[in-house]
Amino acid sequence: MQKHFFTVKEANELLPAIRREIEMLQNIRNEFRQKYLELTTYKKRQEQQAVTDTQDEYIFKMEGSLEFLEIQAQMHVNNIQSQGAQLKEIDPGLVDFPAVINGEEVLLCWREGEEKITHYHGLYDGFAGRKKLD
Repeated sequence: MQKHFFTVKEANELLPAIRREIEMLQNIRNEFRQKYLELTTYKKRQEQQAVTDTQDEYIFKMEGSLEFLEIQAQMHVNNIQSQGAQLKEIDPGLVDFPAVINGEEVLLCWREGEEKITHYHGLYDGFAGRKKLD
């Protein structure tokens, strides 16, 4: 598959969809954390009470719920990647878009909270190496 290079305009046009995907990922992550904490707390309580029933229905349901959340999260990550963007972080949302500037392959860089793409960086520079677009 050929790599897609974005113009700044194309990347900015994708931002509304990217924002929605990141918001969904953040919600899933928060729900996952809460359910994982509930599950680990429940398991510790079971251990302390010396309960040995490993077929516990609550544990089975919670583990199934966590697996489903993982599948949902992967779907949202795939939605971002299938458009050619690169998800770097979920919180805060950080996404790169492959581009070519002055004949050099770079990454247009967007961070959650920014209205539009205003920075880029080299392929190996990361967020710390961001430079302002002209």
